Parts: sequence; structure tokens; C-alpha cells
Amino acid sequence: MAHTRTAPAGTPLGDSFHLYDTTLRDGAQGEGISYSVTDKLTSARLLDSLGVGFIEGGWPGALPKDTAFFQRAATELDLRHAALVAFGSTRKAGRRADQDPQVRALLDSGAPVITLVAKTDRRHIERALRTDVAENCAMVRDTVRFLVSEGRRVFLDGEHFFDGYADDPDTALRVLEAAMEAGADVAVLCDTNGGQLPGRLAEAVAEVIERTGFRIGIHCQDDTGCAVANTIAAVEAGATHVQCTANGYGERTGNADLFAVIGNLATKLDMPVLPQSRLSELTGTARSLAATAHVSPDRYQPYVGAAAFAHKAGLHASAMKVDPGLYQHIDPDVVGNESRILVTEMAGRASLELKCLQLGFDVQDTEAVSRVVARVKQLEADGWSFESADASLALLLHDELGDTATGQNAPRRLPPVFTPLTYQVVERHDTDGRVVSEASVRLRVERQPVADTGPFATADTGEVTATAEGDGPVAALDAALRRALAPHLPWVTETALADYSVRVLDNASGAPALTRVLVVSRDAEREWTTVGVHASAVVAAMLALRDALTYKPLGDTLSAKRPDRVLPAR
Repeated sequence: MAHTRTAPAGTPLGDSFHLYDTTLRDGAQGEGISYSVTDKLTSARLLDSLGVGFIEGGWPGALPKDTAFFQRAATELDLRHAALVAFGSTRKAGRRADQDPQVRALLDSGAPVITLVAKTDRRHIERALRTDVAENCAMVRDTVRFLVSEGRRVFLDGEHFFDGYADDPDTALRVLEAAMEAGADVAVLCDTNGGQLPGRLAEAVAEVIERTGFRIGIHCQDDTGCAVANTIAAVEAGATHVQCTANGYGERTGNADLFAVIGNLATKLDMPVLPQSRLSELTGTARSLAATAHVSPDRYQPYVGAAAFAHKAGLHASAMKVDPGLYQHIDPDVVGNESRILVTEMAGRASLELKCLQLGFDVQDTEAVSRVVARVKQLEADGWSFESADASLALLLHDELGDTATGQNAPRRLPPVFTPLTYQVVERHDTDGRVVSEASVRLRVERQPVADTGPFATADTGEVTATAEGDGPVAALDAALRRALAPHLPWVTETALADYSVRVLDNASGAPALTRVLVVSRDAEREWTTVGVHASAVVAAMLALRDALTYKPLGDTLSAKRPDRVLPAR
């Protein structure tokens, strides 16, 4: 079998500390998340590559999809760092463990490690399971002993442990003792309802370790917003096994975020929980796992979010030019992230100078920089936003600073790829009653004043027309533009509309409301964002889309000019 590893390999702490991921089981219980078997296999490879020690693949026997996952994992997964874990319950009351179909399914999964869930709260034992504490402990003891006798490593998830321990500590500990005396390796204390706070949780963890001497793990839900803090507090109290999910996915408000927990353990507690050099893969792995879950990345996520090291105020930028440590708790390179300078109406010269360097522009013309600062402030006052629209900002900078990428430092406005003459978007109902957006465009394509072999070269000039449908007005307009331009600008087919957002801006003055459209475009190498603002949503979309296509060749040139590091090293 391909997934026969029984202990984490390659992790500097080895088996003395467990980084345990339950994204594919507990994380899959999050609202809006539904993994295919292929998604789960892809996620497992990503987690293994990062260096996680244990990957909980699901509940075989209970869910057909999870059973299929373990079947395919046997031949398709070649885990280098992680051991694959099957999750399941103990035998049913009054049944032998070796004859319980659920227990047999755990063995049939082929997973070398099995995590059993067992209730540790007397109230749940009596009211939910409808049995008594003695039988519950026997269920745990029998199942653990049987699985260990079959060569499996067993962990016990003590469900509702902290609530149960507060209500009846002796019962909660009896369940843990039943598992550990039967051969379980770790007793995991679960904050199943997510209601704990770090101080009291840490006290309970320390007390349990002192009273039992067991190896203790921690599993925290995030209902108080403290799942990560509770996990770290448990480690500081002596827990040596942490259960987390990628990006905090999970039921209700989610679980402890794997990436925040790793970031804190590695950078704050100096615990080498990942193999050497893998910490710098944290950000990329977080975003890849978000894509696999079909969830947009959380830009405000600690350590790995796009905004985690973003700086907006000019005061911050001024200080960071001297020492990034003045406004950053770690060097973002450590976790594979980067500092971002946001240019808004709050930006001063320092912010803009840093942003120019990040985008690949020369900033020697101080008067031009001052003009850009003033222009940005005015445009922002008029409803534009360059905070996320780096490509539109780059076009604005090019207008004022010149084409530094080609050494022409005199301002030179980039000619647009096309000039819109007329365009409209209509909504209609198709035969199934679905609303369809249909855009029609008439454009003038101009030969650009660069070499005919350059990226702006056109096969012809003149007017072109096209009509196309799309999922919403912006997508329809984008499709019509590409259809019209593709015969004249072949490189247009290299780009695609990745995402867009439309926002109506309130206008307290009583003037007509403005609409702001942000468009995210991509090619094989990168993504870029542009913005358009107008009273008409369709005009705003056209402005953003025209910027997107105008930026493409400029971005190709500027990318080669961008330095590896703009801010000084800490």
C-alpha cells in the first residue's frame, strides 16, 4: 500500500510533537465546502508536501466518498511526511468490536493510524448515546484494544471534553483512562462546542496532564474566536499534539487555523514543527488549499492572507523604509508572504515611492511623484480606489513617470488597446427562464506606436464589432471585447477574466450614485486588478476592462524590472 507510514518523517521534532490536519474530515463540515475524492487527494498531497505529520482523510464506512478516498489513496498517494488517518467511532453498545461494521471499515481503509471519537461528557453519554458510563468506557477500551491488536496506531478524540470535565471530571478522565490503558497513544481533548477561553482551557490541560501523565492533544472549534489562541495555550500547558484545519475550515465558525497555529508555533515559540525550508511554503499552500476547497482565500488571514502584511497609512510606510520590523511582527518572507504598500487617499510620498519600486518604476523624479500623490487623492475622493487595483495604478504611474522599463523617463501616456465607440448590455430570458446577459460592442482598433513585432502590433486597423453572452453584464462585456479584438490582437487570447466585483457607492450630496467595478484578469504568469468608476455600471465595467487589456503588455515589461526586495531586510 502506498500510505503505510506510521509516524511523521522529516519533521525536526519527529514524533515528539504532532501536527495533525483534519481538513478533509472536520474541515469538510464547513458550510459551502464539498470535496470530491479528487479534491481530497490533491489536498492530501499539498498537506504532505508542506510537512504535516498526520492527515485525517475522512470517515470510511460512514460516508461513501470517504470510503472511495481511502481506496484510491492506497494506490494514488505516496506520502513522504505524513501518515494517513481514518476517523471513526467506537463499537456500538452491546456489540463486539471485531464484529462491528464501522470498526471493520476503519481496518479496511488501510490507514495506519485511526482516530476514534468517544464521548467524555456524562450528559452526552446518558442522553445522546443512551447508555451508562461503564458501557461507554467498555466501548472505548474494546475498540482501542482490537485496533491496536491489528497493528494500528490509535488516537482518541475526547468529544466535549472540556464541558464534560467541568461538569464531572471523574467521568471525563475515566473515558481517557479506558483508551490509554488499552493502548491508545494520545488522548485528544476536544472543545467540541468551541466555548472555551485560553486561560481556563490551559488550566484544564495542565491539570489533566498532572493527574494522568497521559500524552495530551488538543482540538478546538472557533465559536469564541479563540481556537488558535486556545490551541497555543494548550501547547504551552503541555499538549504535544494539535489538530487543525487548513484556513480554519469547519463546522459553524470553523476550527483552529492550521497556518496560524504553525506560524505561531514556529515563529513565536521557536518550535520547528515543519521540515527545514517548508515554512516558506505556508502562504502558497494556504492559497492552493483554498482553491481546492473552491473557497476564496481570506485576505485578512494571519500570516498567509494578502492583507497580513499590507500597509496603508503613510506613517507606516515612512517607518518601514527604515526598518520593516517597526510595523511587522515577522519578516513575511519567512512564511512565503510579502509586504504590500497600499496607495489610497491616505498615502503620502513614502507610500507611493515604495509602491513605485514594487511595481518596477523609477522614482527619481520627485515632482512627478508629488503629482501622482495629488492625482491619487483626487481620484479617490471621486470614488476611485487603487488599494487593490495595482494595474490601474501602474497605468496612472506610467502616465506621470514615463516608461522606465524601456529607459524613457519622460511621461508618455500609453495608447489604449482600443477605443470604444458604442456598446450596450441587455438582459433577456432564455427558453429555460434563465436570465442571460448579452453585450454588443463596436470598437476602433488603432495600430500602436511601437514596433510591428511588439505585443501591441495589429494585423489591421479600423472598426470591429462583436456580440457575446456572459454570466452577468461584466462577463458579457468582457466576452464581446475579446471576440472583437482577438483577430487583431492575438495576445488577447492569452488573458482571461478571473473575477470581478461591482459596488454601488453612496453619495451623501444627493448626486447620482456611482458604481465601482473591480476586474481581476490573469494570464499564465500572474493576475492583475483594474478599476473603473462611473454613474453607469456598464461604463465603469468598460473602463476597468480597457485598463485590464492595456496593462497586459506593460505588465509583461514591468515584471522583469521588479526587485526581489523593496524593503530592507529585518
